[in-house]
Amino acid sequence: MIIWVDADACPGPVRDIILRASRRLKVKTIFVANKQLYLGQSDNVSHIQVEQGPDVVDAYIVSQAVSGDFVITQDIVLAAQLINNGISVLSPRGTLYTPDNIANHLAQRDLLQELRDQGEILGGPSPFNEKIKRQFANHFDAELHRLLSSTENRFD
Repeated sequence: MIIWVDADACPGPVRDIILRASRRLKVKTIFVANKQLYLGQSDNVSHIQVEQGPDVVDAYIVSQAVSGDFVITQDIVLAAQLINNGISVLSPRGTLYTPDNIANHLAQRDLLQELRDQGEILGGPSPFNEKIKRQFANHFDAELHRLLSSTENRFD
């Protein structure tokens, strides 16, 4: 199993949680971004820098991630592509995207975008705060351990 991180807009506290877990549990983790990142030294953590452009990071992750991997992204369209391939996807705000809820998330995203385009809604989501950080950490930990235990069970 690999943890893939859509790192272009990943909040620093989320990145730190992922790095600590990767190092502690020795899980291969790859941050993908269109800019240089400093992630410190670790045998389990690497960084792929892709070229600039819309959806280049998304395309790379879709082409590389496989069933059983775990992706962290706030891009709901990317999440929809990945969960259809058997990949677990979690947002930096702690939302676990599943086949059962992705259609609702896509519809909500489209509605909010339409309302923003019409000037009905200004701004984006609420600021990242301690409560959101804890929510991410709890859901990340639970899904990571679920995936690790299912991987171990496949080889028993």
